[in-house]
Amino acid sequence: MDFKTFDSLVVPADSSAAAQIAKALPEASVVKGFNTTFAATLNTGLVAGKVQTTVFLASDSKEAKEAVAKALAGSGLAIIDAGSLKRARELEAMGFLQIALAAAGKIGWTGGFGILR
Repeated sequence: MDFKTFDSLVVPADSSAAAQIAKALPEASVVKGFNTTFAATLNTGLVAGKVQTTVFLASDSKEAKEAVAKALAGSGLAIIDAGSLKRARELEAMGFLQIALAAAGKIGWTGGFGILR
């Protein structure tokens, strides 16, 4: 992300940073996660003090996603399997939007996206 302008992601439009990492490290199991949550919401487990914090996980490795989810068991965070690593593109766009909104003062750094089921 270009932190000077917040105008664009610095990865190809049809890709993601996670996909670029996976391409550079073909033997690694890459899991995209945590970028749609601010640190404060991970700490409290709540978005805006009201809605449970959700962590989305995207990966081409079912086992790697399961390992991350297992590590988060008991954390109070909701975990959603967002699908294959292709979904990292959308997750990165969500994270980018959230940061841009917070940097512009339109939402707080304890805010963000909440999932209601």
